[in-house]
Amino acid sequence: MTSGSTKFTRRSFLVLAGLAGISGVNFPTTGMAFENSTVVVFRDPSCGCCGRWVKHLQQNGFVVHVAEAADMQSIKKTAGVPPELASCHTAMVGSYVIEGHVPASAIKRLLAQKPQARGLAVPGMPAGSPGMEGPPPVAYDVVLFGSGTSRVFARYKGTDEF
Repeated sequence: MTSGSTKFTRRSFLVLAGLAGISGVNFPTTGMAFENSTVVVFRDPSCGCCGRWVKHLQQNGFVVHVAEAADMQSIKKTAGVPPELASCHTAMVGSYVIEGHVPASAIKRLLAQKPQARGLAVPGMPAGSPGMEGPPPVAYDVVLFGSGTSRVFARYKGTDEF
């Protein structure tokens, strides 16, 4: 399946977010159903690293649909992404929000464990994270956030967890 590209308004995002919550996509706690998970990525059309992150997800078994959006701040606010955790793109998978260059392995772990949270974030654009290849990788945290709290979910250098 190939990824699509669509322009979304804030209203479209709200409708899509609602549908994602009732879509019937199940991520059982046993088994690995995430291989067929659909990720909807909202990105600014002029951002190149977002496209590389989408390819990273596809290479790791996710079906990805891309929605181009000029007003990313409204999407982040509507999705409940705290400003201090913001990055360049925002995605939805199941009932979770994925902010920034989160490695596919962390998303798979999120879907398998199903913690009570709003989602995962990699603040900023760390060198060596998926989509930001090129410069020497730096260590960065994947943050689990929701309900006014956040904690480190995993630490990575490049796409390797440590």
